[in-house]
Amino acid sequence: MNFNQIKENTKSIINKFSSVSDRSLDLVSKLIEIEVYEKGDVFIDKGKNNNSEYFVFEGICRSFLLNPDGEEVTISFFLDDGVLSPNKTRTANQISQLNFQALTKITLASFNADKFEQLMINHIDIREFGNMVLQNELLTKVEKEIGLASFTAKERLIFFREKYHFLENLISHVDIASYLGITNVSLSRLRKDLTS
Repeated sequence: MNFNQIKENTKSIINKFSSVSDRSLDLVSKLIEIEVYEKGDVFIDKGKNNNSEYFVFEGICRSFLLNPDGEEVTISFFLDDGVLSPNKTRTANQISQLNFQALTKITLASFNADKFEQLMINHIDIREFGNMVLQNELLTKVEKEIGLASFTAKERLIFFREKYHFLENLISHVDIASYLGITNVSLSRLRKDLTS
């Protein structure tokens, strides 16, 4: 991928949150390195050092943890033209608190979190973009917490379908069930109920 392609993809993602000047777009794009992972690859490991920010140029991935029984629990999904959870929200002292896994072949734009933070300090439009990403992350987490605490399993599935309308046909239902806080058997039953 050449610089102009990186810049166009970066512009598309940034403009979803807040527009930046051409100069600021250049500064962010110059930090980017392209990383490609195959389906199933875990590209960020819980407990390991990570000091990067990421844009999802292409593909689908998820963040997940293991519960005390060793079962994977999906925390969030990330789609094309999206931004992974900001480094500050998913690390402690630059140690990752979550695992991230490619659910399809995925192309990521990674860039150094410290250098990006310096750009945020020096350029107000980049700071506004970073703040919008943080705000979006917070809203998404609160939205999920409210859903898990107050919706029935059926309502959670309906909400998931509204938010990720095509994802159900692209990724493992086990990952969706763990995201919804239900078993895979329950998800199958709910899917059947909703089609009848």
